[in-house]
Amino acid sequence: MNSTSTAPRLKTSAMIASIADDNQRTETAPFGHALAELAKQRPDIVGMSADLAKYTDLHIFAQAHPERFFQMGMAEQLLMGAAGGMAKEGFTPFVTTYAVFASRRAYDFIHQVIAEENLNVKIACALPGLTTGYGPSHQATEDIAIFRGVPALTILDPCDALDTRQAVAAMADHPGPVYMRLLRGKVPLVLDEYDYQFEIGRAKLLCDGDDVLFISSGLMTMRALDAAKILREQGISAAVLHSPTIKPLDSDTILAQVQRRPRLVVVAENHSSIGGLGEAVAHTLLMAGVTPAGFRHIALPDAFLDAGALPTLHDRYGISTSSICQSVRSWL
Repeated sequence: MNSTSTAPRLKTSAMIASIADDNQRTETAPFGHALAELAKQRPDIVGMSADLAKYTDLHIFAQAHPERFFQMGMAEQLLMGAAGGMAKEGFTPFVTTYAVFASRRAYDFIHQVIAEENLNVKIACALPGLTTGYGPSHQATEDIAIFRGVPALTILDPCDALDTRQAVAAMADHPGPVYMRLLRGKVPLVLDEYDYQFEIGRAKLLCDGDDVLFISSGLMTMRALDAAKILREQGISAAVLHSPTIKPLDSDTILAQVQRRPRLVVVAENHSSIGGLGEAVAHTLLMAGVTPAGFRHIALPDAFLDAGALPTLHDRYGISTSSICQSVRSWL
């Protein structure tokens, strides 16, 4: 930082800070509170974690329903195997860990024990994509790519606290295994301003525009909404289509929005450029024979990312609001 800079000096805590911007409304532990509340009416729900309950907000459930909480220790494969056993006995396990551990360390158990048996296990994993600055060991930048090829596995990437709260009940009601990318701690609240209701398998148009169509998931939807407001002040009209379900993708809504009018289509995701929402949307358009006015992809690079403060990394890798605006202006 040079001596004339007015930007605050970022501390080490910024590596694990909330993704919420300054003065942004937040809710604390929406997943944990929603699950604890739902479990009051659903005696089949149990909570299971691999030594990470506090860091995946499952401790809220554990405090409310201690007799239904199972701490499996630092053994993610055992965690998934035990969850499969619970599901076979008629329970609905909600399993939490970090996304890197579920996708890299426990993949075979999720594939063989849970997905192949089509068991009713709900897997909610914290630190998806670039939501931690602790480097590649903790950054699950490829989890969607890893899981998209698993038959029968539903994949969710909610945007904010409202999305997460509503997704919990939907996951519990949905038959079969579900993998959800989990935002933890103080989670931004933005979608309550858009008359939004989460539904598995459905994308929702949050705002409309004539020049750009953002198709986004996860935290990138809130970034796309912020970018749309800034771009509108600069004379660029942008629509935002939120796709919280990555698999099964809402192809009908995506195709309908792309074909409504000629617009630059920009897919934005907190995931590697390989194997995520961008490729899923591109495949959908190609197979339907639909050619947009333009197609661009905002995603993390196919690389092992740096460690550091999250605001710095989000700027560096092009997923901050200012970076999105700059990219869109250059493409137009």
